[in-house]
Amino acid sequence: MIKGGAKKWYVLYTKPRNELRAARSLDNMGIEVYVPTKTEVRQWSDRKKKIIIPLLPSMVLVHLLDKQMETVFEVSQVVRYLFENGKRASVSNQEILAMKSYLEDAPKLKLDDEKGLVVGDHVEVPLLQQSATVLSIKGKKCLAQLQKLGAVVSFQLE
Repeated sequence: MIKGGAKKWYVLYTKPRNELRAARSLDNMGIEVYVPTKTEVRQWSDRKKKIIIPLLPSMVLVHLLDKQMETVFEVSQVVRYLFENGKRASVSNQEILAMKSYLEDAPKLKLDDEKGLVVGDHVEVPLLQQSATVLSIKGKKCLAQLQKLGAVVSFQLE
């Protein structure tokens, strides 16, 4: 058995708009990192450009052993760990896999709207198996905020 326990996923806070830079630096150190992103087209006065946007602002997910916990602070963009109930917040492997799966299948994601959802309702997000609060509904498009990580997800209503 490995000393220091098994690897766990933890949430790191980074300096604002430094998520991808911090992830690159941590990856170069040999630490497994995951930053969920999406590609958006942004328009300036003279051009349009595709840019990569992190879905969890100022957050990076790292897969570490307990003995590696302090090494992340060698990266200047890392600020601190996210804490929940006085302990470092950890994320399960299933949640990470669900997030990756969700990002791959997001355009195909649908939720039945039998009972007529309204803003403020709590729903179970398909694929993620996580509870979320409905933020807005425009036609068949619904935006909801995940209660655990605070990320905003979108899906189609049927």
